[in-house]
Amino acid sequence: MTGAVRRLPRVTCEAATGNTGPMSGLQAQVAGRVPGAAALGLVPPRGALGVPVAGLADPAWPAALLAGRAGRGGDLRVHATVWWYSASAVLLAPALAGLAVGRPLSARPADTTVFLAPDGRPVAAVSSAASDDPAGGLRELLGAVVPPLAEAAGMRERPLWAVATDSLANGLLALGRALGDVPAVTALAGPLAAAVGPPLPAPGYVDVAGARFTERVSCCLLDRLPGGSTCVSCPARPPAERQALLARLAGGP
Repeated sequence: MTGAVRRLPRVTCEAATGNTGPMSGLQAQVAGRVPGAAALGLVPPRGALGVPVAGLADPAWPAALLAGRAGRGGDLRVHATVWWYSASAVLLAPALAGLAVGRPLSARPADTTVFLAPDGRPVAAVSSAASDDPAGGLRELLGAVVPPLAEAAGMRERPLWAVATDSLANGLLALGRALGDVPAVTALAGPLAAAVGPPLPAPGYVDVAGARFTERVSCCLLDRLPGGSTCVSCPARPPAERQALLARLAGGP
């Protein structure tokens, strides 16, 4: 997989702004307002090499990614979904954070650089431009990256769009917790997804024992990999079981 990453155009971000790490000035301003920004995929590691998000839309890239993972066991559909569950969270992070702090950032592939781990897993993303239409940028980003990934995996696109919905909801929930205003930030999820439009499903939340969780519409398929386990919030769990597990996470009885 490392070879596939190297064939993409690469950029090096070295300019640091305060404690925000290597990124554009616009995103540095956003990240500076979000406690724990690095853990949310907003701060690339210093000296990291990035690639334009547009490069991920090249059908050869997801094909090489999945071919490199196929030797671990499991089918390509599982590997594509597991990868996309983490990747979509990172790719959406700049736009979601910009909305949460009132400084909208572009999600357009041409404006976004993604920073990859050696195994091809995105660990951070940086937007270089402001935006007056973040939903349009997200629609363009998802429309560019989802189809070639689905084609490489031999699967339908809709499950990957559903994963993106959960990443959107999870991202805003994490930002709400970081900013200390979960209700206000998660209230952005529904209007944003509606503005992105079909085939992105509507996101949802559920409050359990005084804590808010994403009401997922997708399965990450992690439990289909060797050694994988079923997520607490997996929509495939019986509702009563899921409710009890979430209550335990929330510190309830």
